[in-house]
Amino acid sequence: MGEHHGHRFNQIDRLRTPERLQHLEVSRVTDLALEGISVRSMIDIGTGSGIFAQAFAGRGLAVKGIDANPEMLVAAARFHPEGKFQEAIAESIPFPDAAFDLAFMGLVLHETDDPLKALQEAFRVSKTRLVILEWPNVEQDYGPGLEERLRPEQVEALARQAGFERIEAIPLQTLVLYRLDKGSQNGEVSGHLPH
Repeated sequence: MGEHHGHRFNQIDRLRTPERLQHLEVSRVTDLALEGISVRSMIDIGTGSGIFAQAFAGRGLAVKGIDANPEMLVAAARFHPEGKFQEAIAESIPFPDAAFDLAFMGLVLHETDDPLKALQEAFRVSKTRLVILEWPNVEQDYGPGLEERLRPEQVEALARQAGFERIEAIPLQTLVLYRLDKGSQNGEVSGHLPH
C-alpha cells in the first residue's frame, strides 16, 4: 500500500513540475484575477493540488477549495496545510449564494460534465467575478486534444447564459484567461480593462 501511495503522490507532484508551473503563470493569473475589484474571499473550484488556492492565500485572501477527487484534496492539504478543502463537484458547490467575492476555475471547465451548470454554480456563489483558466482552442504539444478544448465563443455563450454581464478573454503565453464579471451593481468593477 505504501508503494501505491508513493506512486500517487509522484503523479500529483507532476502537477507541480517547474515546466507546468511556468505554463500556469500563477503570479500573472492571480494579478489578472484580482485586478479592478475588491476581494477578501475566494473559492478555487477544482483545486487539484492547491496551486492557485495557495497563491490566492498568499495575497491575503480567505480561500476555500473544492475538488471531485479526494486524493487531490489530500495533496492540496499537504502543500497548503492552512487551506480549507472539501470534496464537491463544480456543478454542485456546497456553499451559500454570494459566499465568495471571487470564484476561480483552473483548467477545470473543459472537464466538467455540464459546463453551463458549473458556470451557473460559480455565478451563484460569487459576488463579483469568476476567472476561468483554460487551454486555448489550438493544437499544442501538451494538454488535452483539440476536441476536448473549449472554443472562446462557447465559453462566452455559456457565460452569458449563466448570467455574467462582462466577459473578457486574455491570451497568456500558453493558456487563455477568461474574466467574467457579474456587472457593476456594486460599483467595484470598472469599464473594459485593457490587456
